[in-house]
Amino acid sequence: MNWIAEIREGLAIALDAVRANKLRSALTTLGIIIGIATVTLMGTAIESLDSAFRKSISVIGADKLFVSRNAWFVDSEVEWKKIQRRPSITEDQAKSFMSQLTHVRGVAPRVETFQTVRYRDKYATGVYVNGTTDQFLQISGFSLEQGRFMTPGESAGGRPVCVIGLAVATNLFPHEPPIGKLIFIGSRRLEVIGVLEKQGSFMGLASLDNQAIIPYQQLLQGYNRNPDFTLDVKANSVVDLADTEEEARGLMRKIRHIPPGAPDNFSINRQEQFIKTFYGVAGVIAAVGLVITGLSLLVGGIGIMNIMFVSVAERTREIGVRKAIGARKRTILLQFLMEASAICLLGGLVALVLTWMVTLAVSFWVFPMKMSLPVMGVAVMVSLLTGVVSGFMPAWRAARMDPVEALRNE
Repeated sequence: MNWIAEIREGLAIALDAVRANKLRSALTTLGIIIGIATVTLMGTAIESLDSAFRKSISVIGADKLFVSRNAWFVDSEVEWKKIQRRPSITEDQAKSFMSQLTHVRGVAPRVETFQTVRYRDKYATGVYVNGTTDQFLQISGFSLEQGRFMTPGESAGGRPVCVIGLAVATNLFPHEPPIGKLIFIGSRRLEVIGVLEKQGSFMGLASLDNQAIIPYQQLLQGYNRNPDFTLDVKANSVVDLADTEEEARGLMRKIRHIPPGAPDNFSINRQEQFIKTFYGVAGVIAAVGLVITGLSLLVGGIGIMNIMFVSVAERTREIGVRKAIGARKRTILLQFLMEASAICLLGGLVALVLTWMVTLAVSFWVFPMKMSLPVMGVAVMVSLLTGVVSGFMPAWRAARMDPVEALRNE
C-alpha cells in the first residue's frame, strides 16, 4: 500500500471517528478554539495597528525635526517635572533660529491653541488652531483641495486669513463654497483662503481635518501673547538629518545662552522616537498574547491528548484486527494523527469564523481591522501542528500495540 492510499484511508477513518463522536469532538475543540482565536486576533490586531501607525507616522516625516521645550516621551515623572520647569521658546528665539539655521529645506515656527470656529449659525468646536508661516505647507507635506495657502506677505504682516481642514469646511459650509467667506475663530474674524485635503487622524486619536492654519502673528494678537513656540525643521534629506540635528542643537544652545556642560533646556523630537516607542509597546502586547495563546493551546492540546488516549482504548480491538490483516505501524500512527489533526483543524476553522466576526465588529465600532491571508495561514498551521503534537503519544501507543493482545481486548 502506497503513501497516498494510506493517507486517503486514514483520513476517511479519522473523519468517520470524528462524526461518530460529535459532542466529544466539539467539547474537545473548545481549548483549541480559544487558543487559535487568540492567535488570530492578536496577529490581526498587531497587523492592523502597524498599518494604521505607519500611515499616521508618515505625517511626521522621516526627514523632519521638531524643536520645542517639551519632549514627546519621558522615562520618569522626575524627568517630566524637570521639563515643565524649562523656559518657553520665545518669538525672538524662534526668529533668531530661523535666520541662522542653514542647509535645510525649510523652517516654520508653530504656536497653537484650541478654539470654537463659527460661520453664521454653524459651529465647529475644539478646532486645533495652528499659528505658523508660509513655510509650513512645504514642511508639513499637506496639500490643498481648494484655494491657496498664505503668501509670505500675509504671513509676515499677520493678515487675517486662514486655511481650514476638511472637517471644519464640511461642518461650516455644507452647501456653499468656503473660499472667500469670513469666519470667526474665537473672537477674531478671518477670511478663508484655502481648504486642506483630507488628512485623516493621527494615531487614531486626533483628527488632522479639524484644524485651522493662520499667520502666527494673528494667534499672538488674538489668543496668546506669550506662547511657547515649536520649530518644525525639514532637512535636505533623511541622510542629512543627523547633521541637521547637531546644527540645530548647537544653534539653540547658543540662542538660549546655555553654558558649556549644562544640559539642554529644550528637546529635539523626531519620527524615530515614535517608532521606537510603538514597537516597544507592540512587542510587549505580542509577548503577553503569545503567553495567553500558549496556555490556551497547552490546555486544548492536553484535552485532545486525553481524548485520543480514550479513543485508542475504545478501539483496541479494531486496531488489533487491522494489524492482524496487515496494517503497518505507520498506517495506524497516521490514522490517529490525522484524527487528532482533524479535530484541531475543525477548532481552528471555527476560531477563524469567530475572529472574522469580531474583526467586523471592531472595524465598525473602534478602528479598521482586516484579517489577512498570512495570519489565517498561520492560524491553520498552528491548528494542524497542535493536532500532530497532542495526538502523537496516543497514536504511537496505538501503533505499538501487539495484535494478539489487542484482539483479546473485549
